[in-house]
Amino acid sequence: MKRLISILAMAVLPLYAGATTITVTVNSTRYQTVTGFGAACCDGAMCPFGEDTQPVRLLYGPTSKIGLNIMRMEISPNFEGDIIVPEWGNYDSPYDWKGSLPSAKIVKQRGGIVFGTPWSPPGEYKTNGSSAGGNSDDQGNQRATLREDCYDKFFPWLNTFLDWMKRNGVEVDAVSIQNEPDWWVNYSGCLYTPEQQVKLVKNYAHMLDREKFKGVRLISAEPLGFTQNYSDALLKDPVARKQVDIIAGHLYGHPPLEKGNMKDAAVLAARYGKEVWMTEHSVTDNIDRLPNWHEQLIFAQELNECMLAGCTGYIYWYMRAHWAFVGTGEEKYNPGNTKNRLLPRAYVMSHFSKHVTGSTRLGIRSSITTGTNSFFETSAYIKGDSLIVMAIDTTAIGYDLNIRLPYKVKSGTLLQSTSNTSLCKESPIEIAEPTNDLIVDLPPRSLNTYIFTIANDEDAIGTVKDKAETEPEAYYDFSGRQIQRPAGLYIERGTDGRVRKVLRRK
Repeated sequence: MKRLISILAMAVLPLYAGATTITVTVNSTRYQTVTGFGAACCDGAMCPFGEDTQPVRLLYGPTSKIGLNIMRMEISPNFEGDIIVPEWGNYDSPYDWKGSLPSAKIVKQRGGIVFGTPWSPPGEYKTNGSSAGGNSDDQGNQRATLREDCYDKFFPWLNTFLDWMKRNGVEVDAVSIQNEPDWWVNYSGCLYTPEQQVKLVKNYAHMLDREKFKGVRLISAEPLGFTQNYSDALLKDPVARKQVDIIAGHLYGHPPLEKGNMKDAAVLAARYGKEVWMTEHSVTDNIDRLPNWHEQLIFAQELNECMLAGCTGYIYWYMRAHWAFVGTGEEKYNPGNTKNRLLPRAYVMSHFSKHVTGSTRLGIRSSITTGTNSFFETSAYIKGDSLIVMAIDTTAIGYDLNIRLPYKVKSGTLLQSTSNTSLCKESPIEIAEPTNDLIVDLPPRSLNTYIFTIANDEDAIGTVKDKAETEPEAYYDFSGRQIQRPAGLYIERGTDGRVRKVLRRK
């Protein structure tokens, strides 16, 4: 059976035995533009840093098989040796920052984004005198947090990091305030309440030297769960809001579409033009085996749900681990864990990193319920003259997928992954004549990326231009709250972010 056929001809060809049809309808409403996808080059499985850049060579750049473009690194608070802290302004730093430098250079050479995250400020700035965060037994005794009399030292310390990296060949694109400010740990860590973060940013973030390090952006603290209490507190303060460019968080125990997590945090972020990055999570880690195919599909669902939640950047945890993208070579996880070989999870990531990066998400609805714990998930994107539809089926049943598009398409490509050994298989999409109503095969337990080419004629591509210019992005009441169904006086905001008009609906 053909991979794809016009709905006008579908009646003459057989369907899957016993299959039912799922219908997804894509509309022209535009949401976030996706900056990209990446992983962390940090301690642990990535050691020794300075000697092995093969993971980033395999994973990063538009010509790589995976297409990652964002790399996270630690801004270490630890000294290389027993060295006295220099005066701020003396940028010959003794800190142990050289570890991720070789990989960062390659990522930048390949057009990628590099950002740094502190697990802790230097110990002498903290209430416990140590870079360690403390564990749960320390609660109520000595809180490992930044001393208020050292708030004015924090951003100059970040400047020191930025300067050292720049002098060593890497212009860092962004710096974060803190890794997991809401989590007690016995490794490097530092606690901040949402109120403390606001105070630090509001009163001292102007000390980040954006003149010297042009283009550097400030990322919010990255809480363990992407809870909106940290991001909302920053964004509701008009002074702090101006200083922060990216709202960030992790997903441990906090699915992106559940109430109070990433999706809700993204509401204010989108309103104020801030990006939303998921900066750390690992799916099905801490296991004594390689992930099975169902677990890879769970990872694909998480990627999809982050996009639906308004995420503009997704950064996985370690790039090299037996449950990540590149093999470690550890014997107990073999066969299949060959050192510095791409693992199946990398190819799952590539469905998004190679094709969704740089696209704008479109509205989509399905004939069945989708979202957290659903057996079927979907999302859609537009990039240039391409329409991209993701479809994930975690069941053992094959379906027919009826895709209804907002513009006519003339051709395309299907990228399909159905097992740990059958990944990113490419086949042409055959369309007899331009159409916006199609039937495709949706195999069991599959991840599918349908990339359609919009028909280049007056009826199709002209429609895209018209829609982009006239379609409202969202509606708001006069308190700035986004509303779904306009009533009374309301504001229409266009896809360019500007207020288009004020209207009244009875």
